[in-house]
Amino acid sequence: MNLGWIDPNLLRDFRAEGTDAHRLCTIEDGWVERFGRDVLISFKRVLTRERLLAELQSWATSVGFEFGRIFARFVPRKSEEREPPRLIFGDPGGNLQTIATERHLKFGIDFGTGYSPGLFLDQRENRRYVRHIAPRRLLNCFAYTCSFSVGAACNGATTLNIDLSKKSLARGRENFALNCLPTIEHRFIADDVSEVLPRLARKGEKFDVIILDPPTFSRSSGGKTFQVEHDFENLLIHALELAERDSHILLSTNCSVLREHALEVMARYCLKASRRAATFDRPSAQPDFPPRTGASSIWLTLR
Repeated sequence: MNLGWIDPNLLRDFRAEGTDAHRLCTIEDGWVERFGRDVLISFKRVLTRERLLAELQSWATSVGFEFGRIFARFVPRKSEEREPPRLIFGDPGGNLQTIATERHLKFGIDFGTGYSPGLFLDQRENRRYVRHIAPRRLLNCFAYTCSFSVGAACNGATTLNIDLSKKSLARGRENFALNCLPTIEHRFIADDVSEVLPRLARKGEKFDVIILDPPTFSRSSGGKTFQVEHDFENLLIHALELAERDSHILLSTNCSVLREHALEVMARYCLKASRRAATFDRPSAQPDFPPRTGASSIWLTLR
């Protein structure tokens, strides 16, 4: 699709498939996303925010799209400068939480806990692919609010979810509860992924789907840093030790210097070093995201 607002037919398609969490508009310096009845405007310049706000009102009227509140967040150049979204339209007395739906699965959204409200919309196709694979055991690294795990669990998988943030994992448990999924067969570990993976390998644990969608930059409570350009390779080496034969590994990142080709080159090096072989697939394009926007992703299918 071209830059601009999504086609009304696509809006109807999302409604028909049980999805009310998707992108509404993309322009050069900003974008608009929908989470249930709430709307989030992300902008790099104040003029962009004002333009998107005005266009949202007129577009919504023209296509019969009804929304509740509007939040806006500034997109800084440095991740550490990110701030939570601010309410710019709607009841200021209400709580900042809502529920969004993706292919009939429910996810808790909170506009008050940080820069990201709880669901990365550019991973929607990768989540669909996980549900299609229907894994037995899924390892979700940098799990955040465990959306990949909810999709796997709804098809009977057991999951292991690792994230530095206890609060994010608590929200992940809430997402399980929202979908009436018991957590008894699922583990949640608040720790550094690079520390946990070698421990799992020493225990002989194996998984048939592994999700590697790390942040561009993070820092643990002990001061240890993770930089995706430098550390993704070592992360994949450790993950390959945990991968069963015929398993699937997702490599995904929002880092601008690691596009799909760079991910594939890195993966081929790691596979050779680990004496493993794999085929490569790229997820289907998401119709609400223009080309080269959102995360870069490739899937490895090990042989």
